[in-house]
Amino acid sequence: MTIHWCGTGLSAIPGLRRLLEAGHDVAVWNRTPEKAREAIGDLTSNIHAFSIANLGQMLSSKDVIVSMLPGDWHVELAELAIEHGAHFVSSSYIAPEMRALDQKAKDAGVCLINEVGLDPGIDHLMAHALVADYKASDKFDAGNELSFISYCGGIPKAPNPFRYKFSWSPLGVLKALRSPSKSIRDFQELDVARPWDAISSYTAPLPTPESFEVYPNRDSLPFISQYEFGDDWKVKEFVRGTLRLNGWADAWADVFKEVETLSGPEGDSRLKEMSDQFWSENAYDEGEPDRVVLCVALKAEQDGKVVWNKSYVMDAWGDTRGTAMARLVSYPVSFAIEAAMNDKIASGVHAAPSNPGLVEQWMGEIGKLAQHLAIVDHTA
Repeated sequence: MTIHWCGTGLSAIPGLRRLLEAGHDVAVWNRTPEKAREAIGDLTSNIHAFSIANLGQMLSSKDVIVSMLPGDWHVELAELAIEHGAHFVSSSYIAPEMRALDQKAKDAGVCLINEVGLDPGIDHLMAHALVADYKASDKFDAGNELSFISYCGGIPKAPNPFRYKFSWSPLGVLKALRSPSKSIRDFQELDVARPWDAISSYTAPLPTPESFEVYPNRDSLPFISQYEFGDDWKVKEFVRGTLRLNGWADAWADVFKEVETLSGPEGDSRLKEMSDQFWSENAYDEGEPDRVVLCVALKAEQDGKVVWNKSYVMDAWGDTRGTAMARLVSYPVSFAIEAAMNDKIASGVHAAPSNPGLVEQWMGEIGKLAQHLAIVDHTA
């Protein structure tokens, strides 16, 4: 079984090196092989110029294709995997076109695993663990009112005036600012046209509690069923969102105003200009530590009283092992690859697993990647 790892960008390297150091048979594919050699040439010479045709010629049944390429490559690579009886893994959200491959993957006996990075990925594992814990508790009652939050953010460890730094092209961040969002607040669907219209404050239960600005991501609603909430549960609040340093909204106020006015090809061109400017002014310096904070919480109330309330909280930063973001995105990808190779995940299209054994195993490994990872029981 060969792992065909496609893409050696900044967020890919730690997980790829882990697989190589563990002795797996890995073929590395990158559009510029020279960059791949710079990153992992000390561990392997099995490096190739990426193309669908060349990859297809080397694929065998039960191999694994890993896509750390831009999202528009995922479906094509997943279809190639199905054609050759190989598995597929990516850290990206499941697009409708990927979801549509579910039956084909089942018929071929292969799994297409997505959403196994940081967010989405580790946040899913935390959510599954909390929901399973709540269901097994003596406080579980379908009549309880449930509040779920999941906030994740990559932020500079040493705050800068812009209250943010970029570890890769800012264009994706800018495009996300144009995305509407759906979540649940006070039992009602909350539709927001732009993230800055719903910024609120959140205090993370870190060893020293710390407040952040947070806002809802795109569409939280499909994750209610993905996290195995009961159809009859009373959902008071449900939001998956982004976490930023306090002061971020003020620092970005002029950016918000301009993004609001942009549309069409000219707007896209201006976004690219802004992206280039932000990259030159607010990229991480060589060796500068980044920071990742992730908080996932589930609270149950009955008759206005909190009866069950637990949070996962993770704090990680860059160190001699590299950036926190790269570790936390690529290591879970490597865990998913090994799970696929060991037949631990059923055929079909999947996100990060809810299987208690895998969740516990993966979270144990993730605990080694972060400087702080804890479950906080707020009702104890």
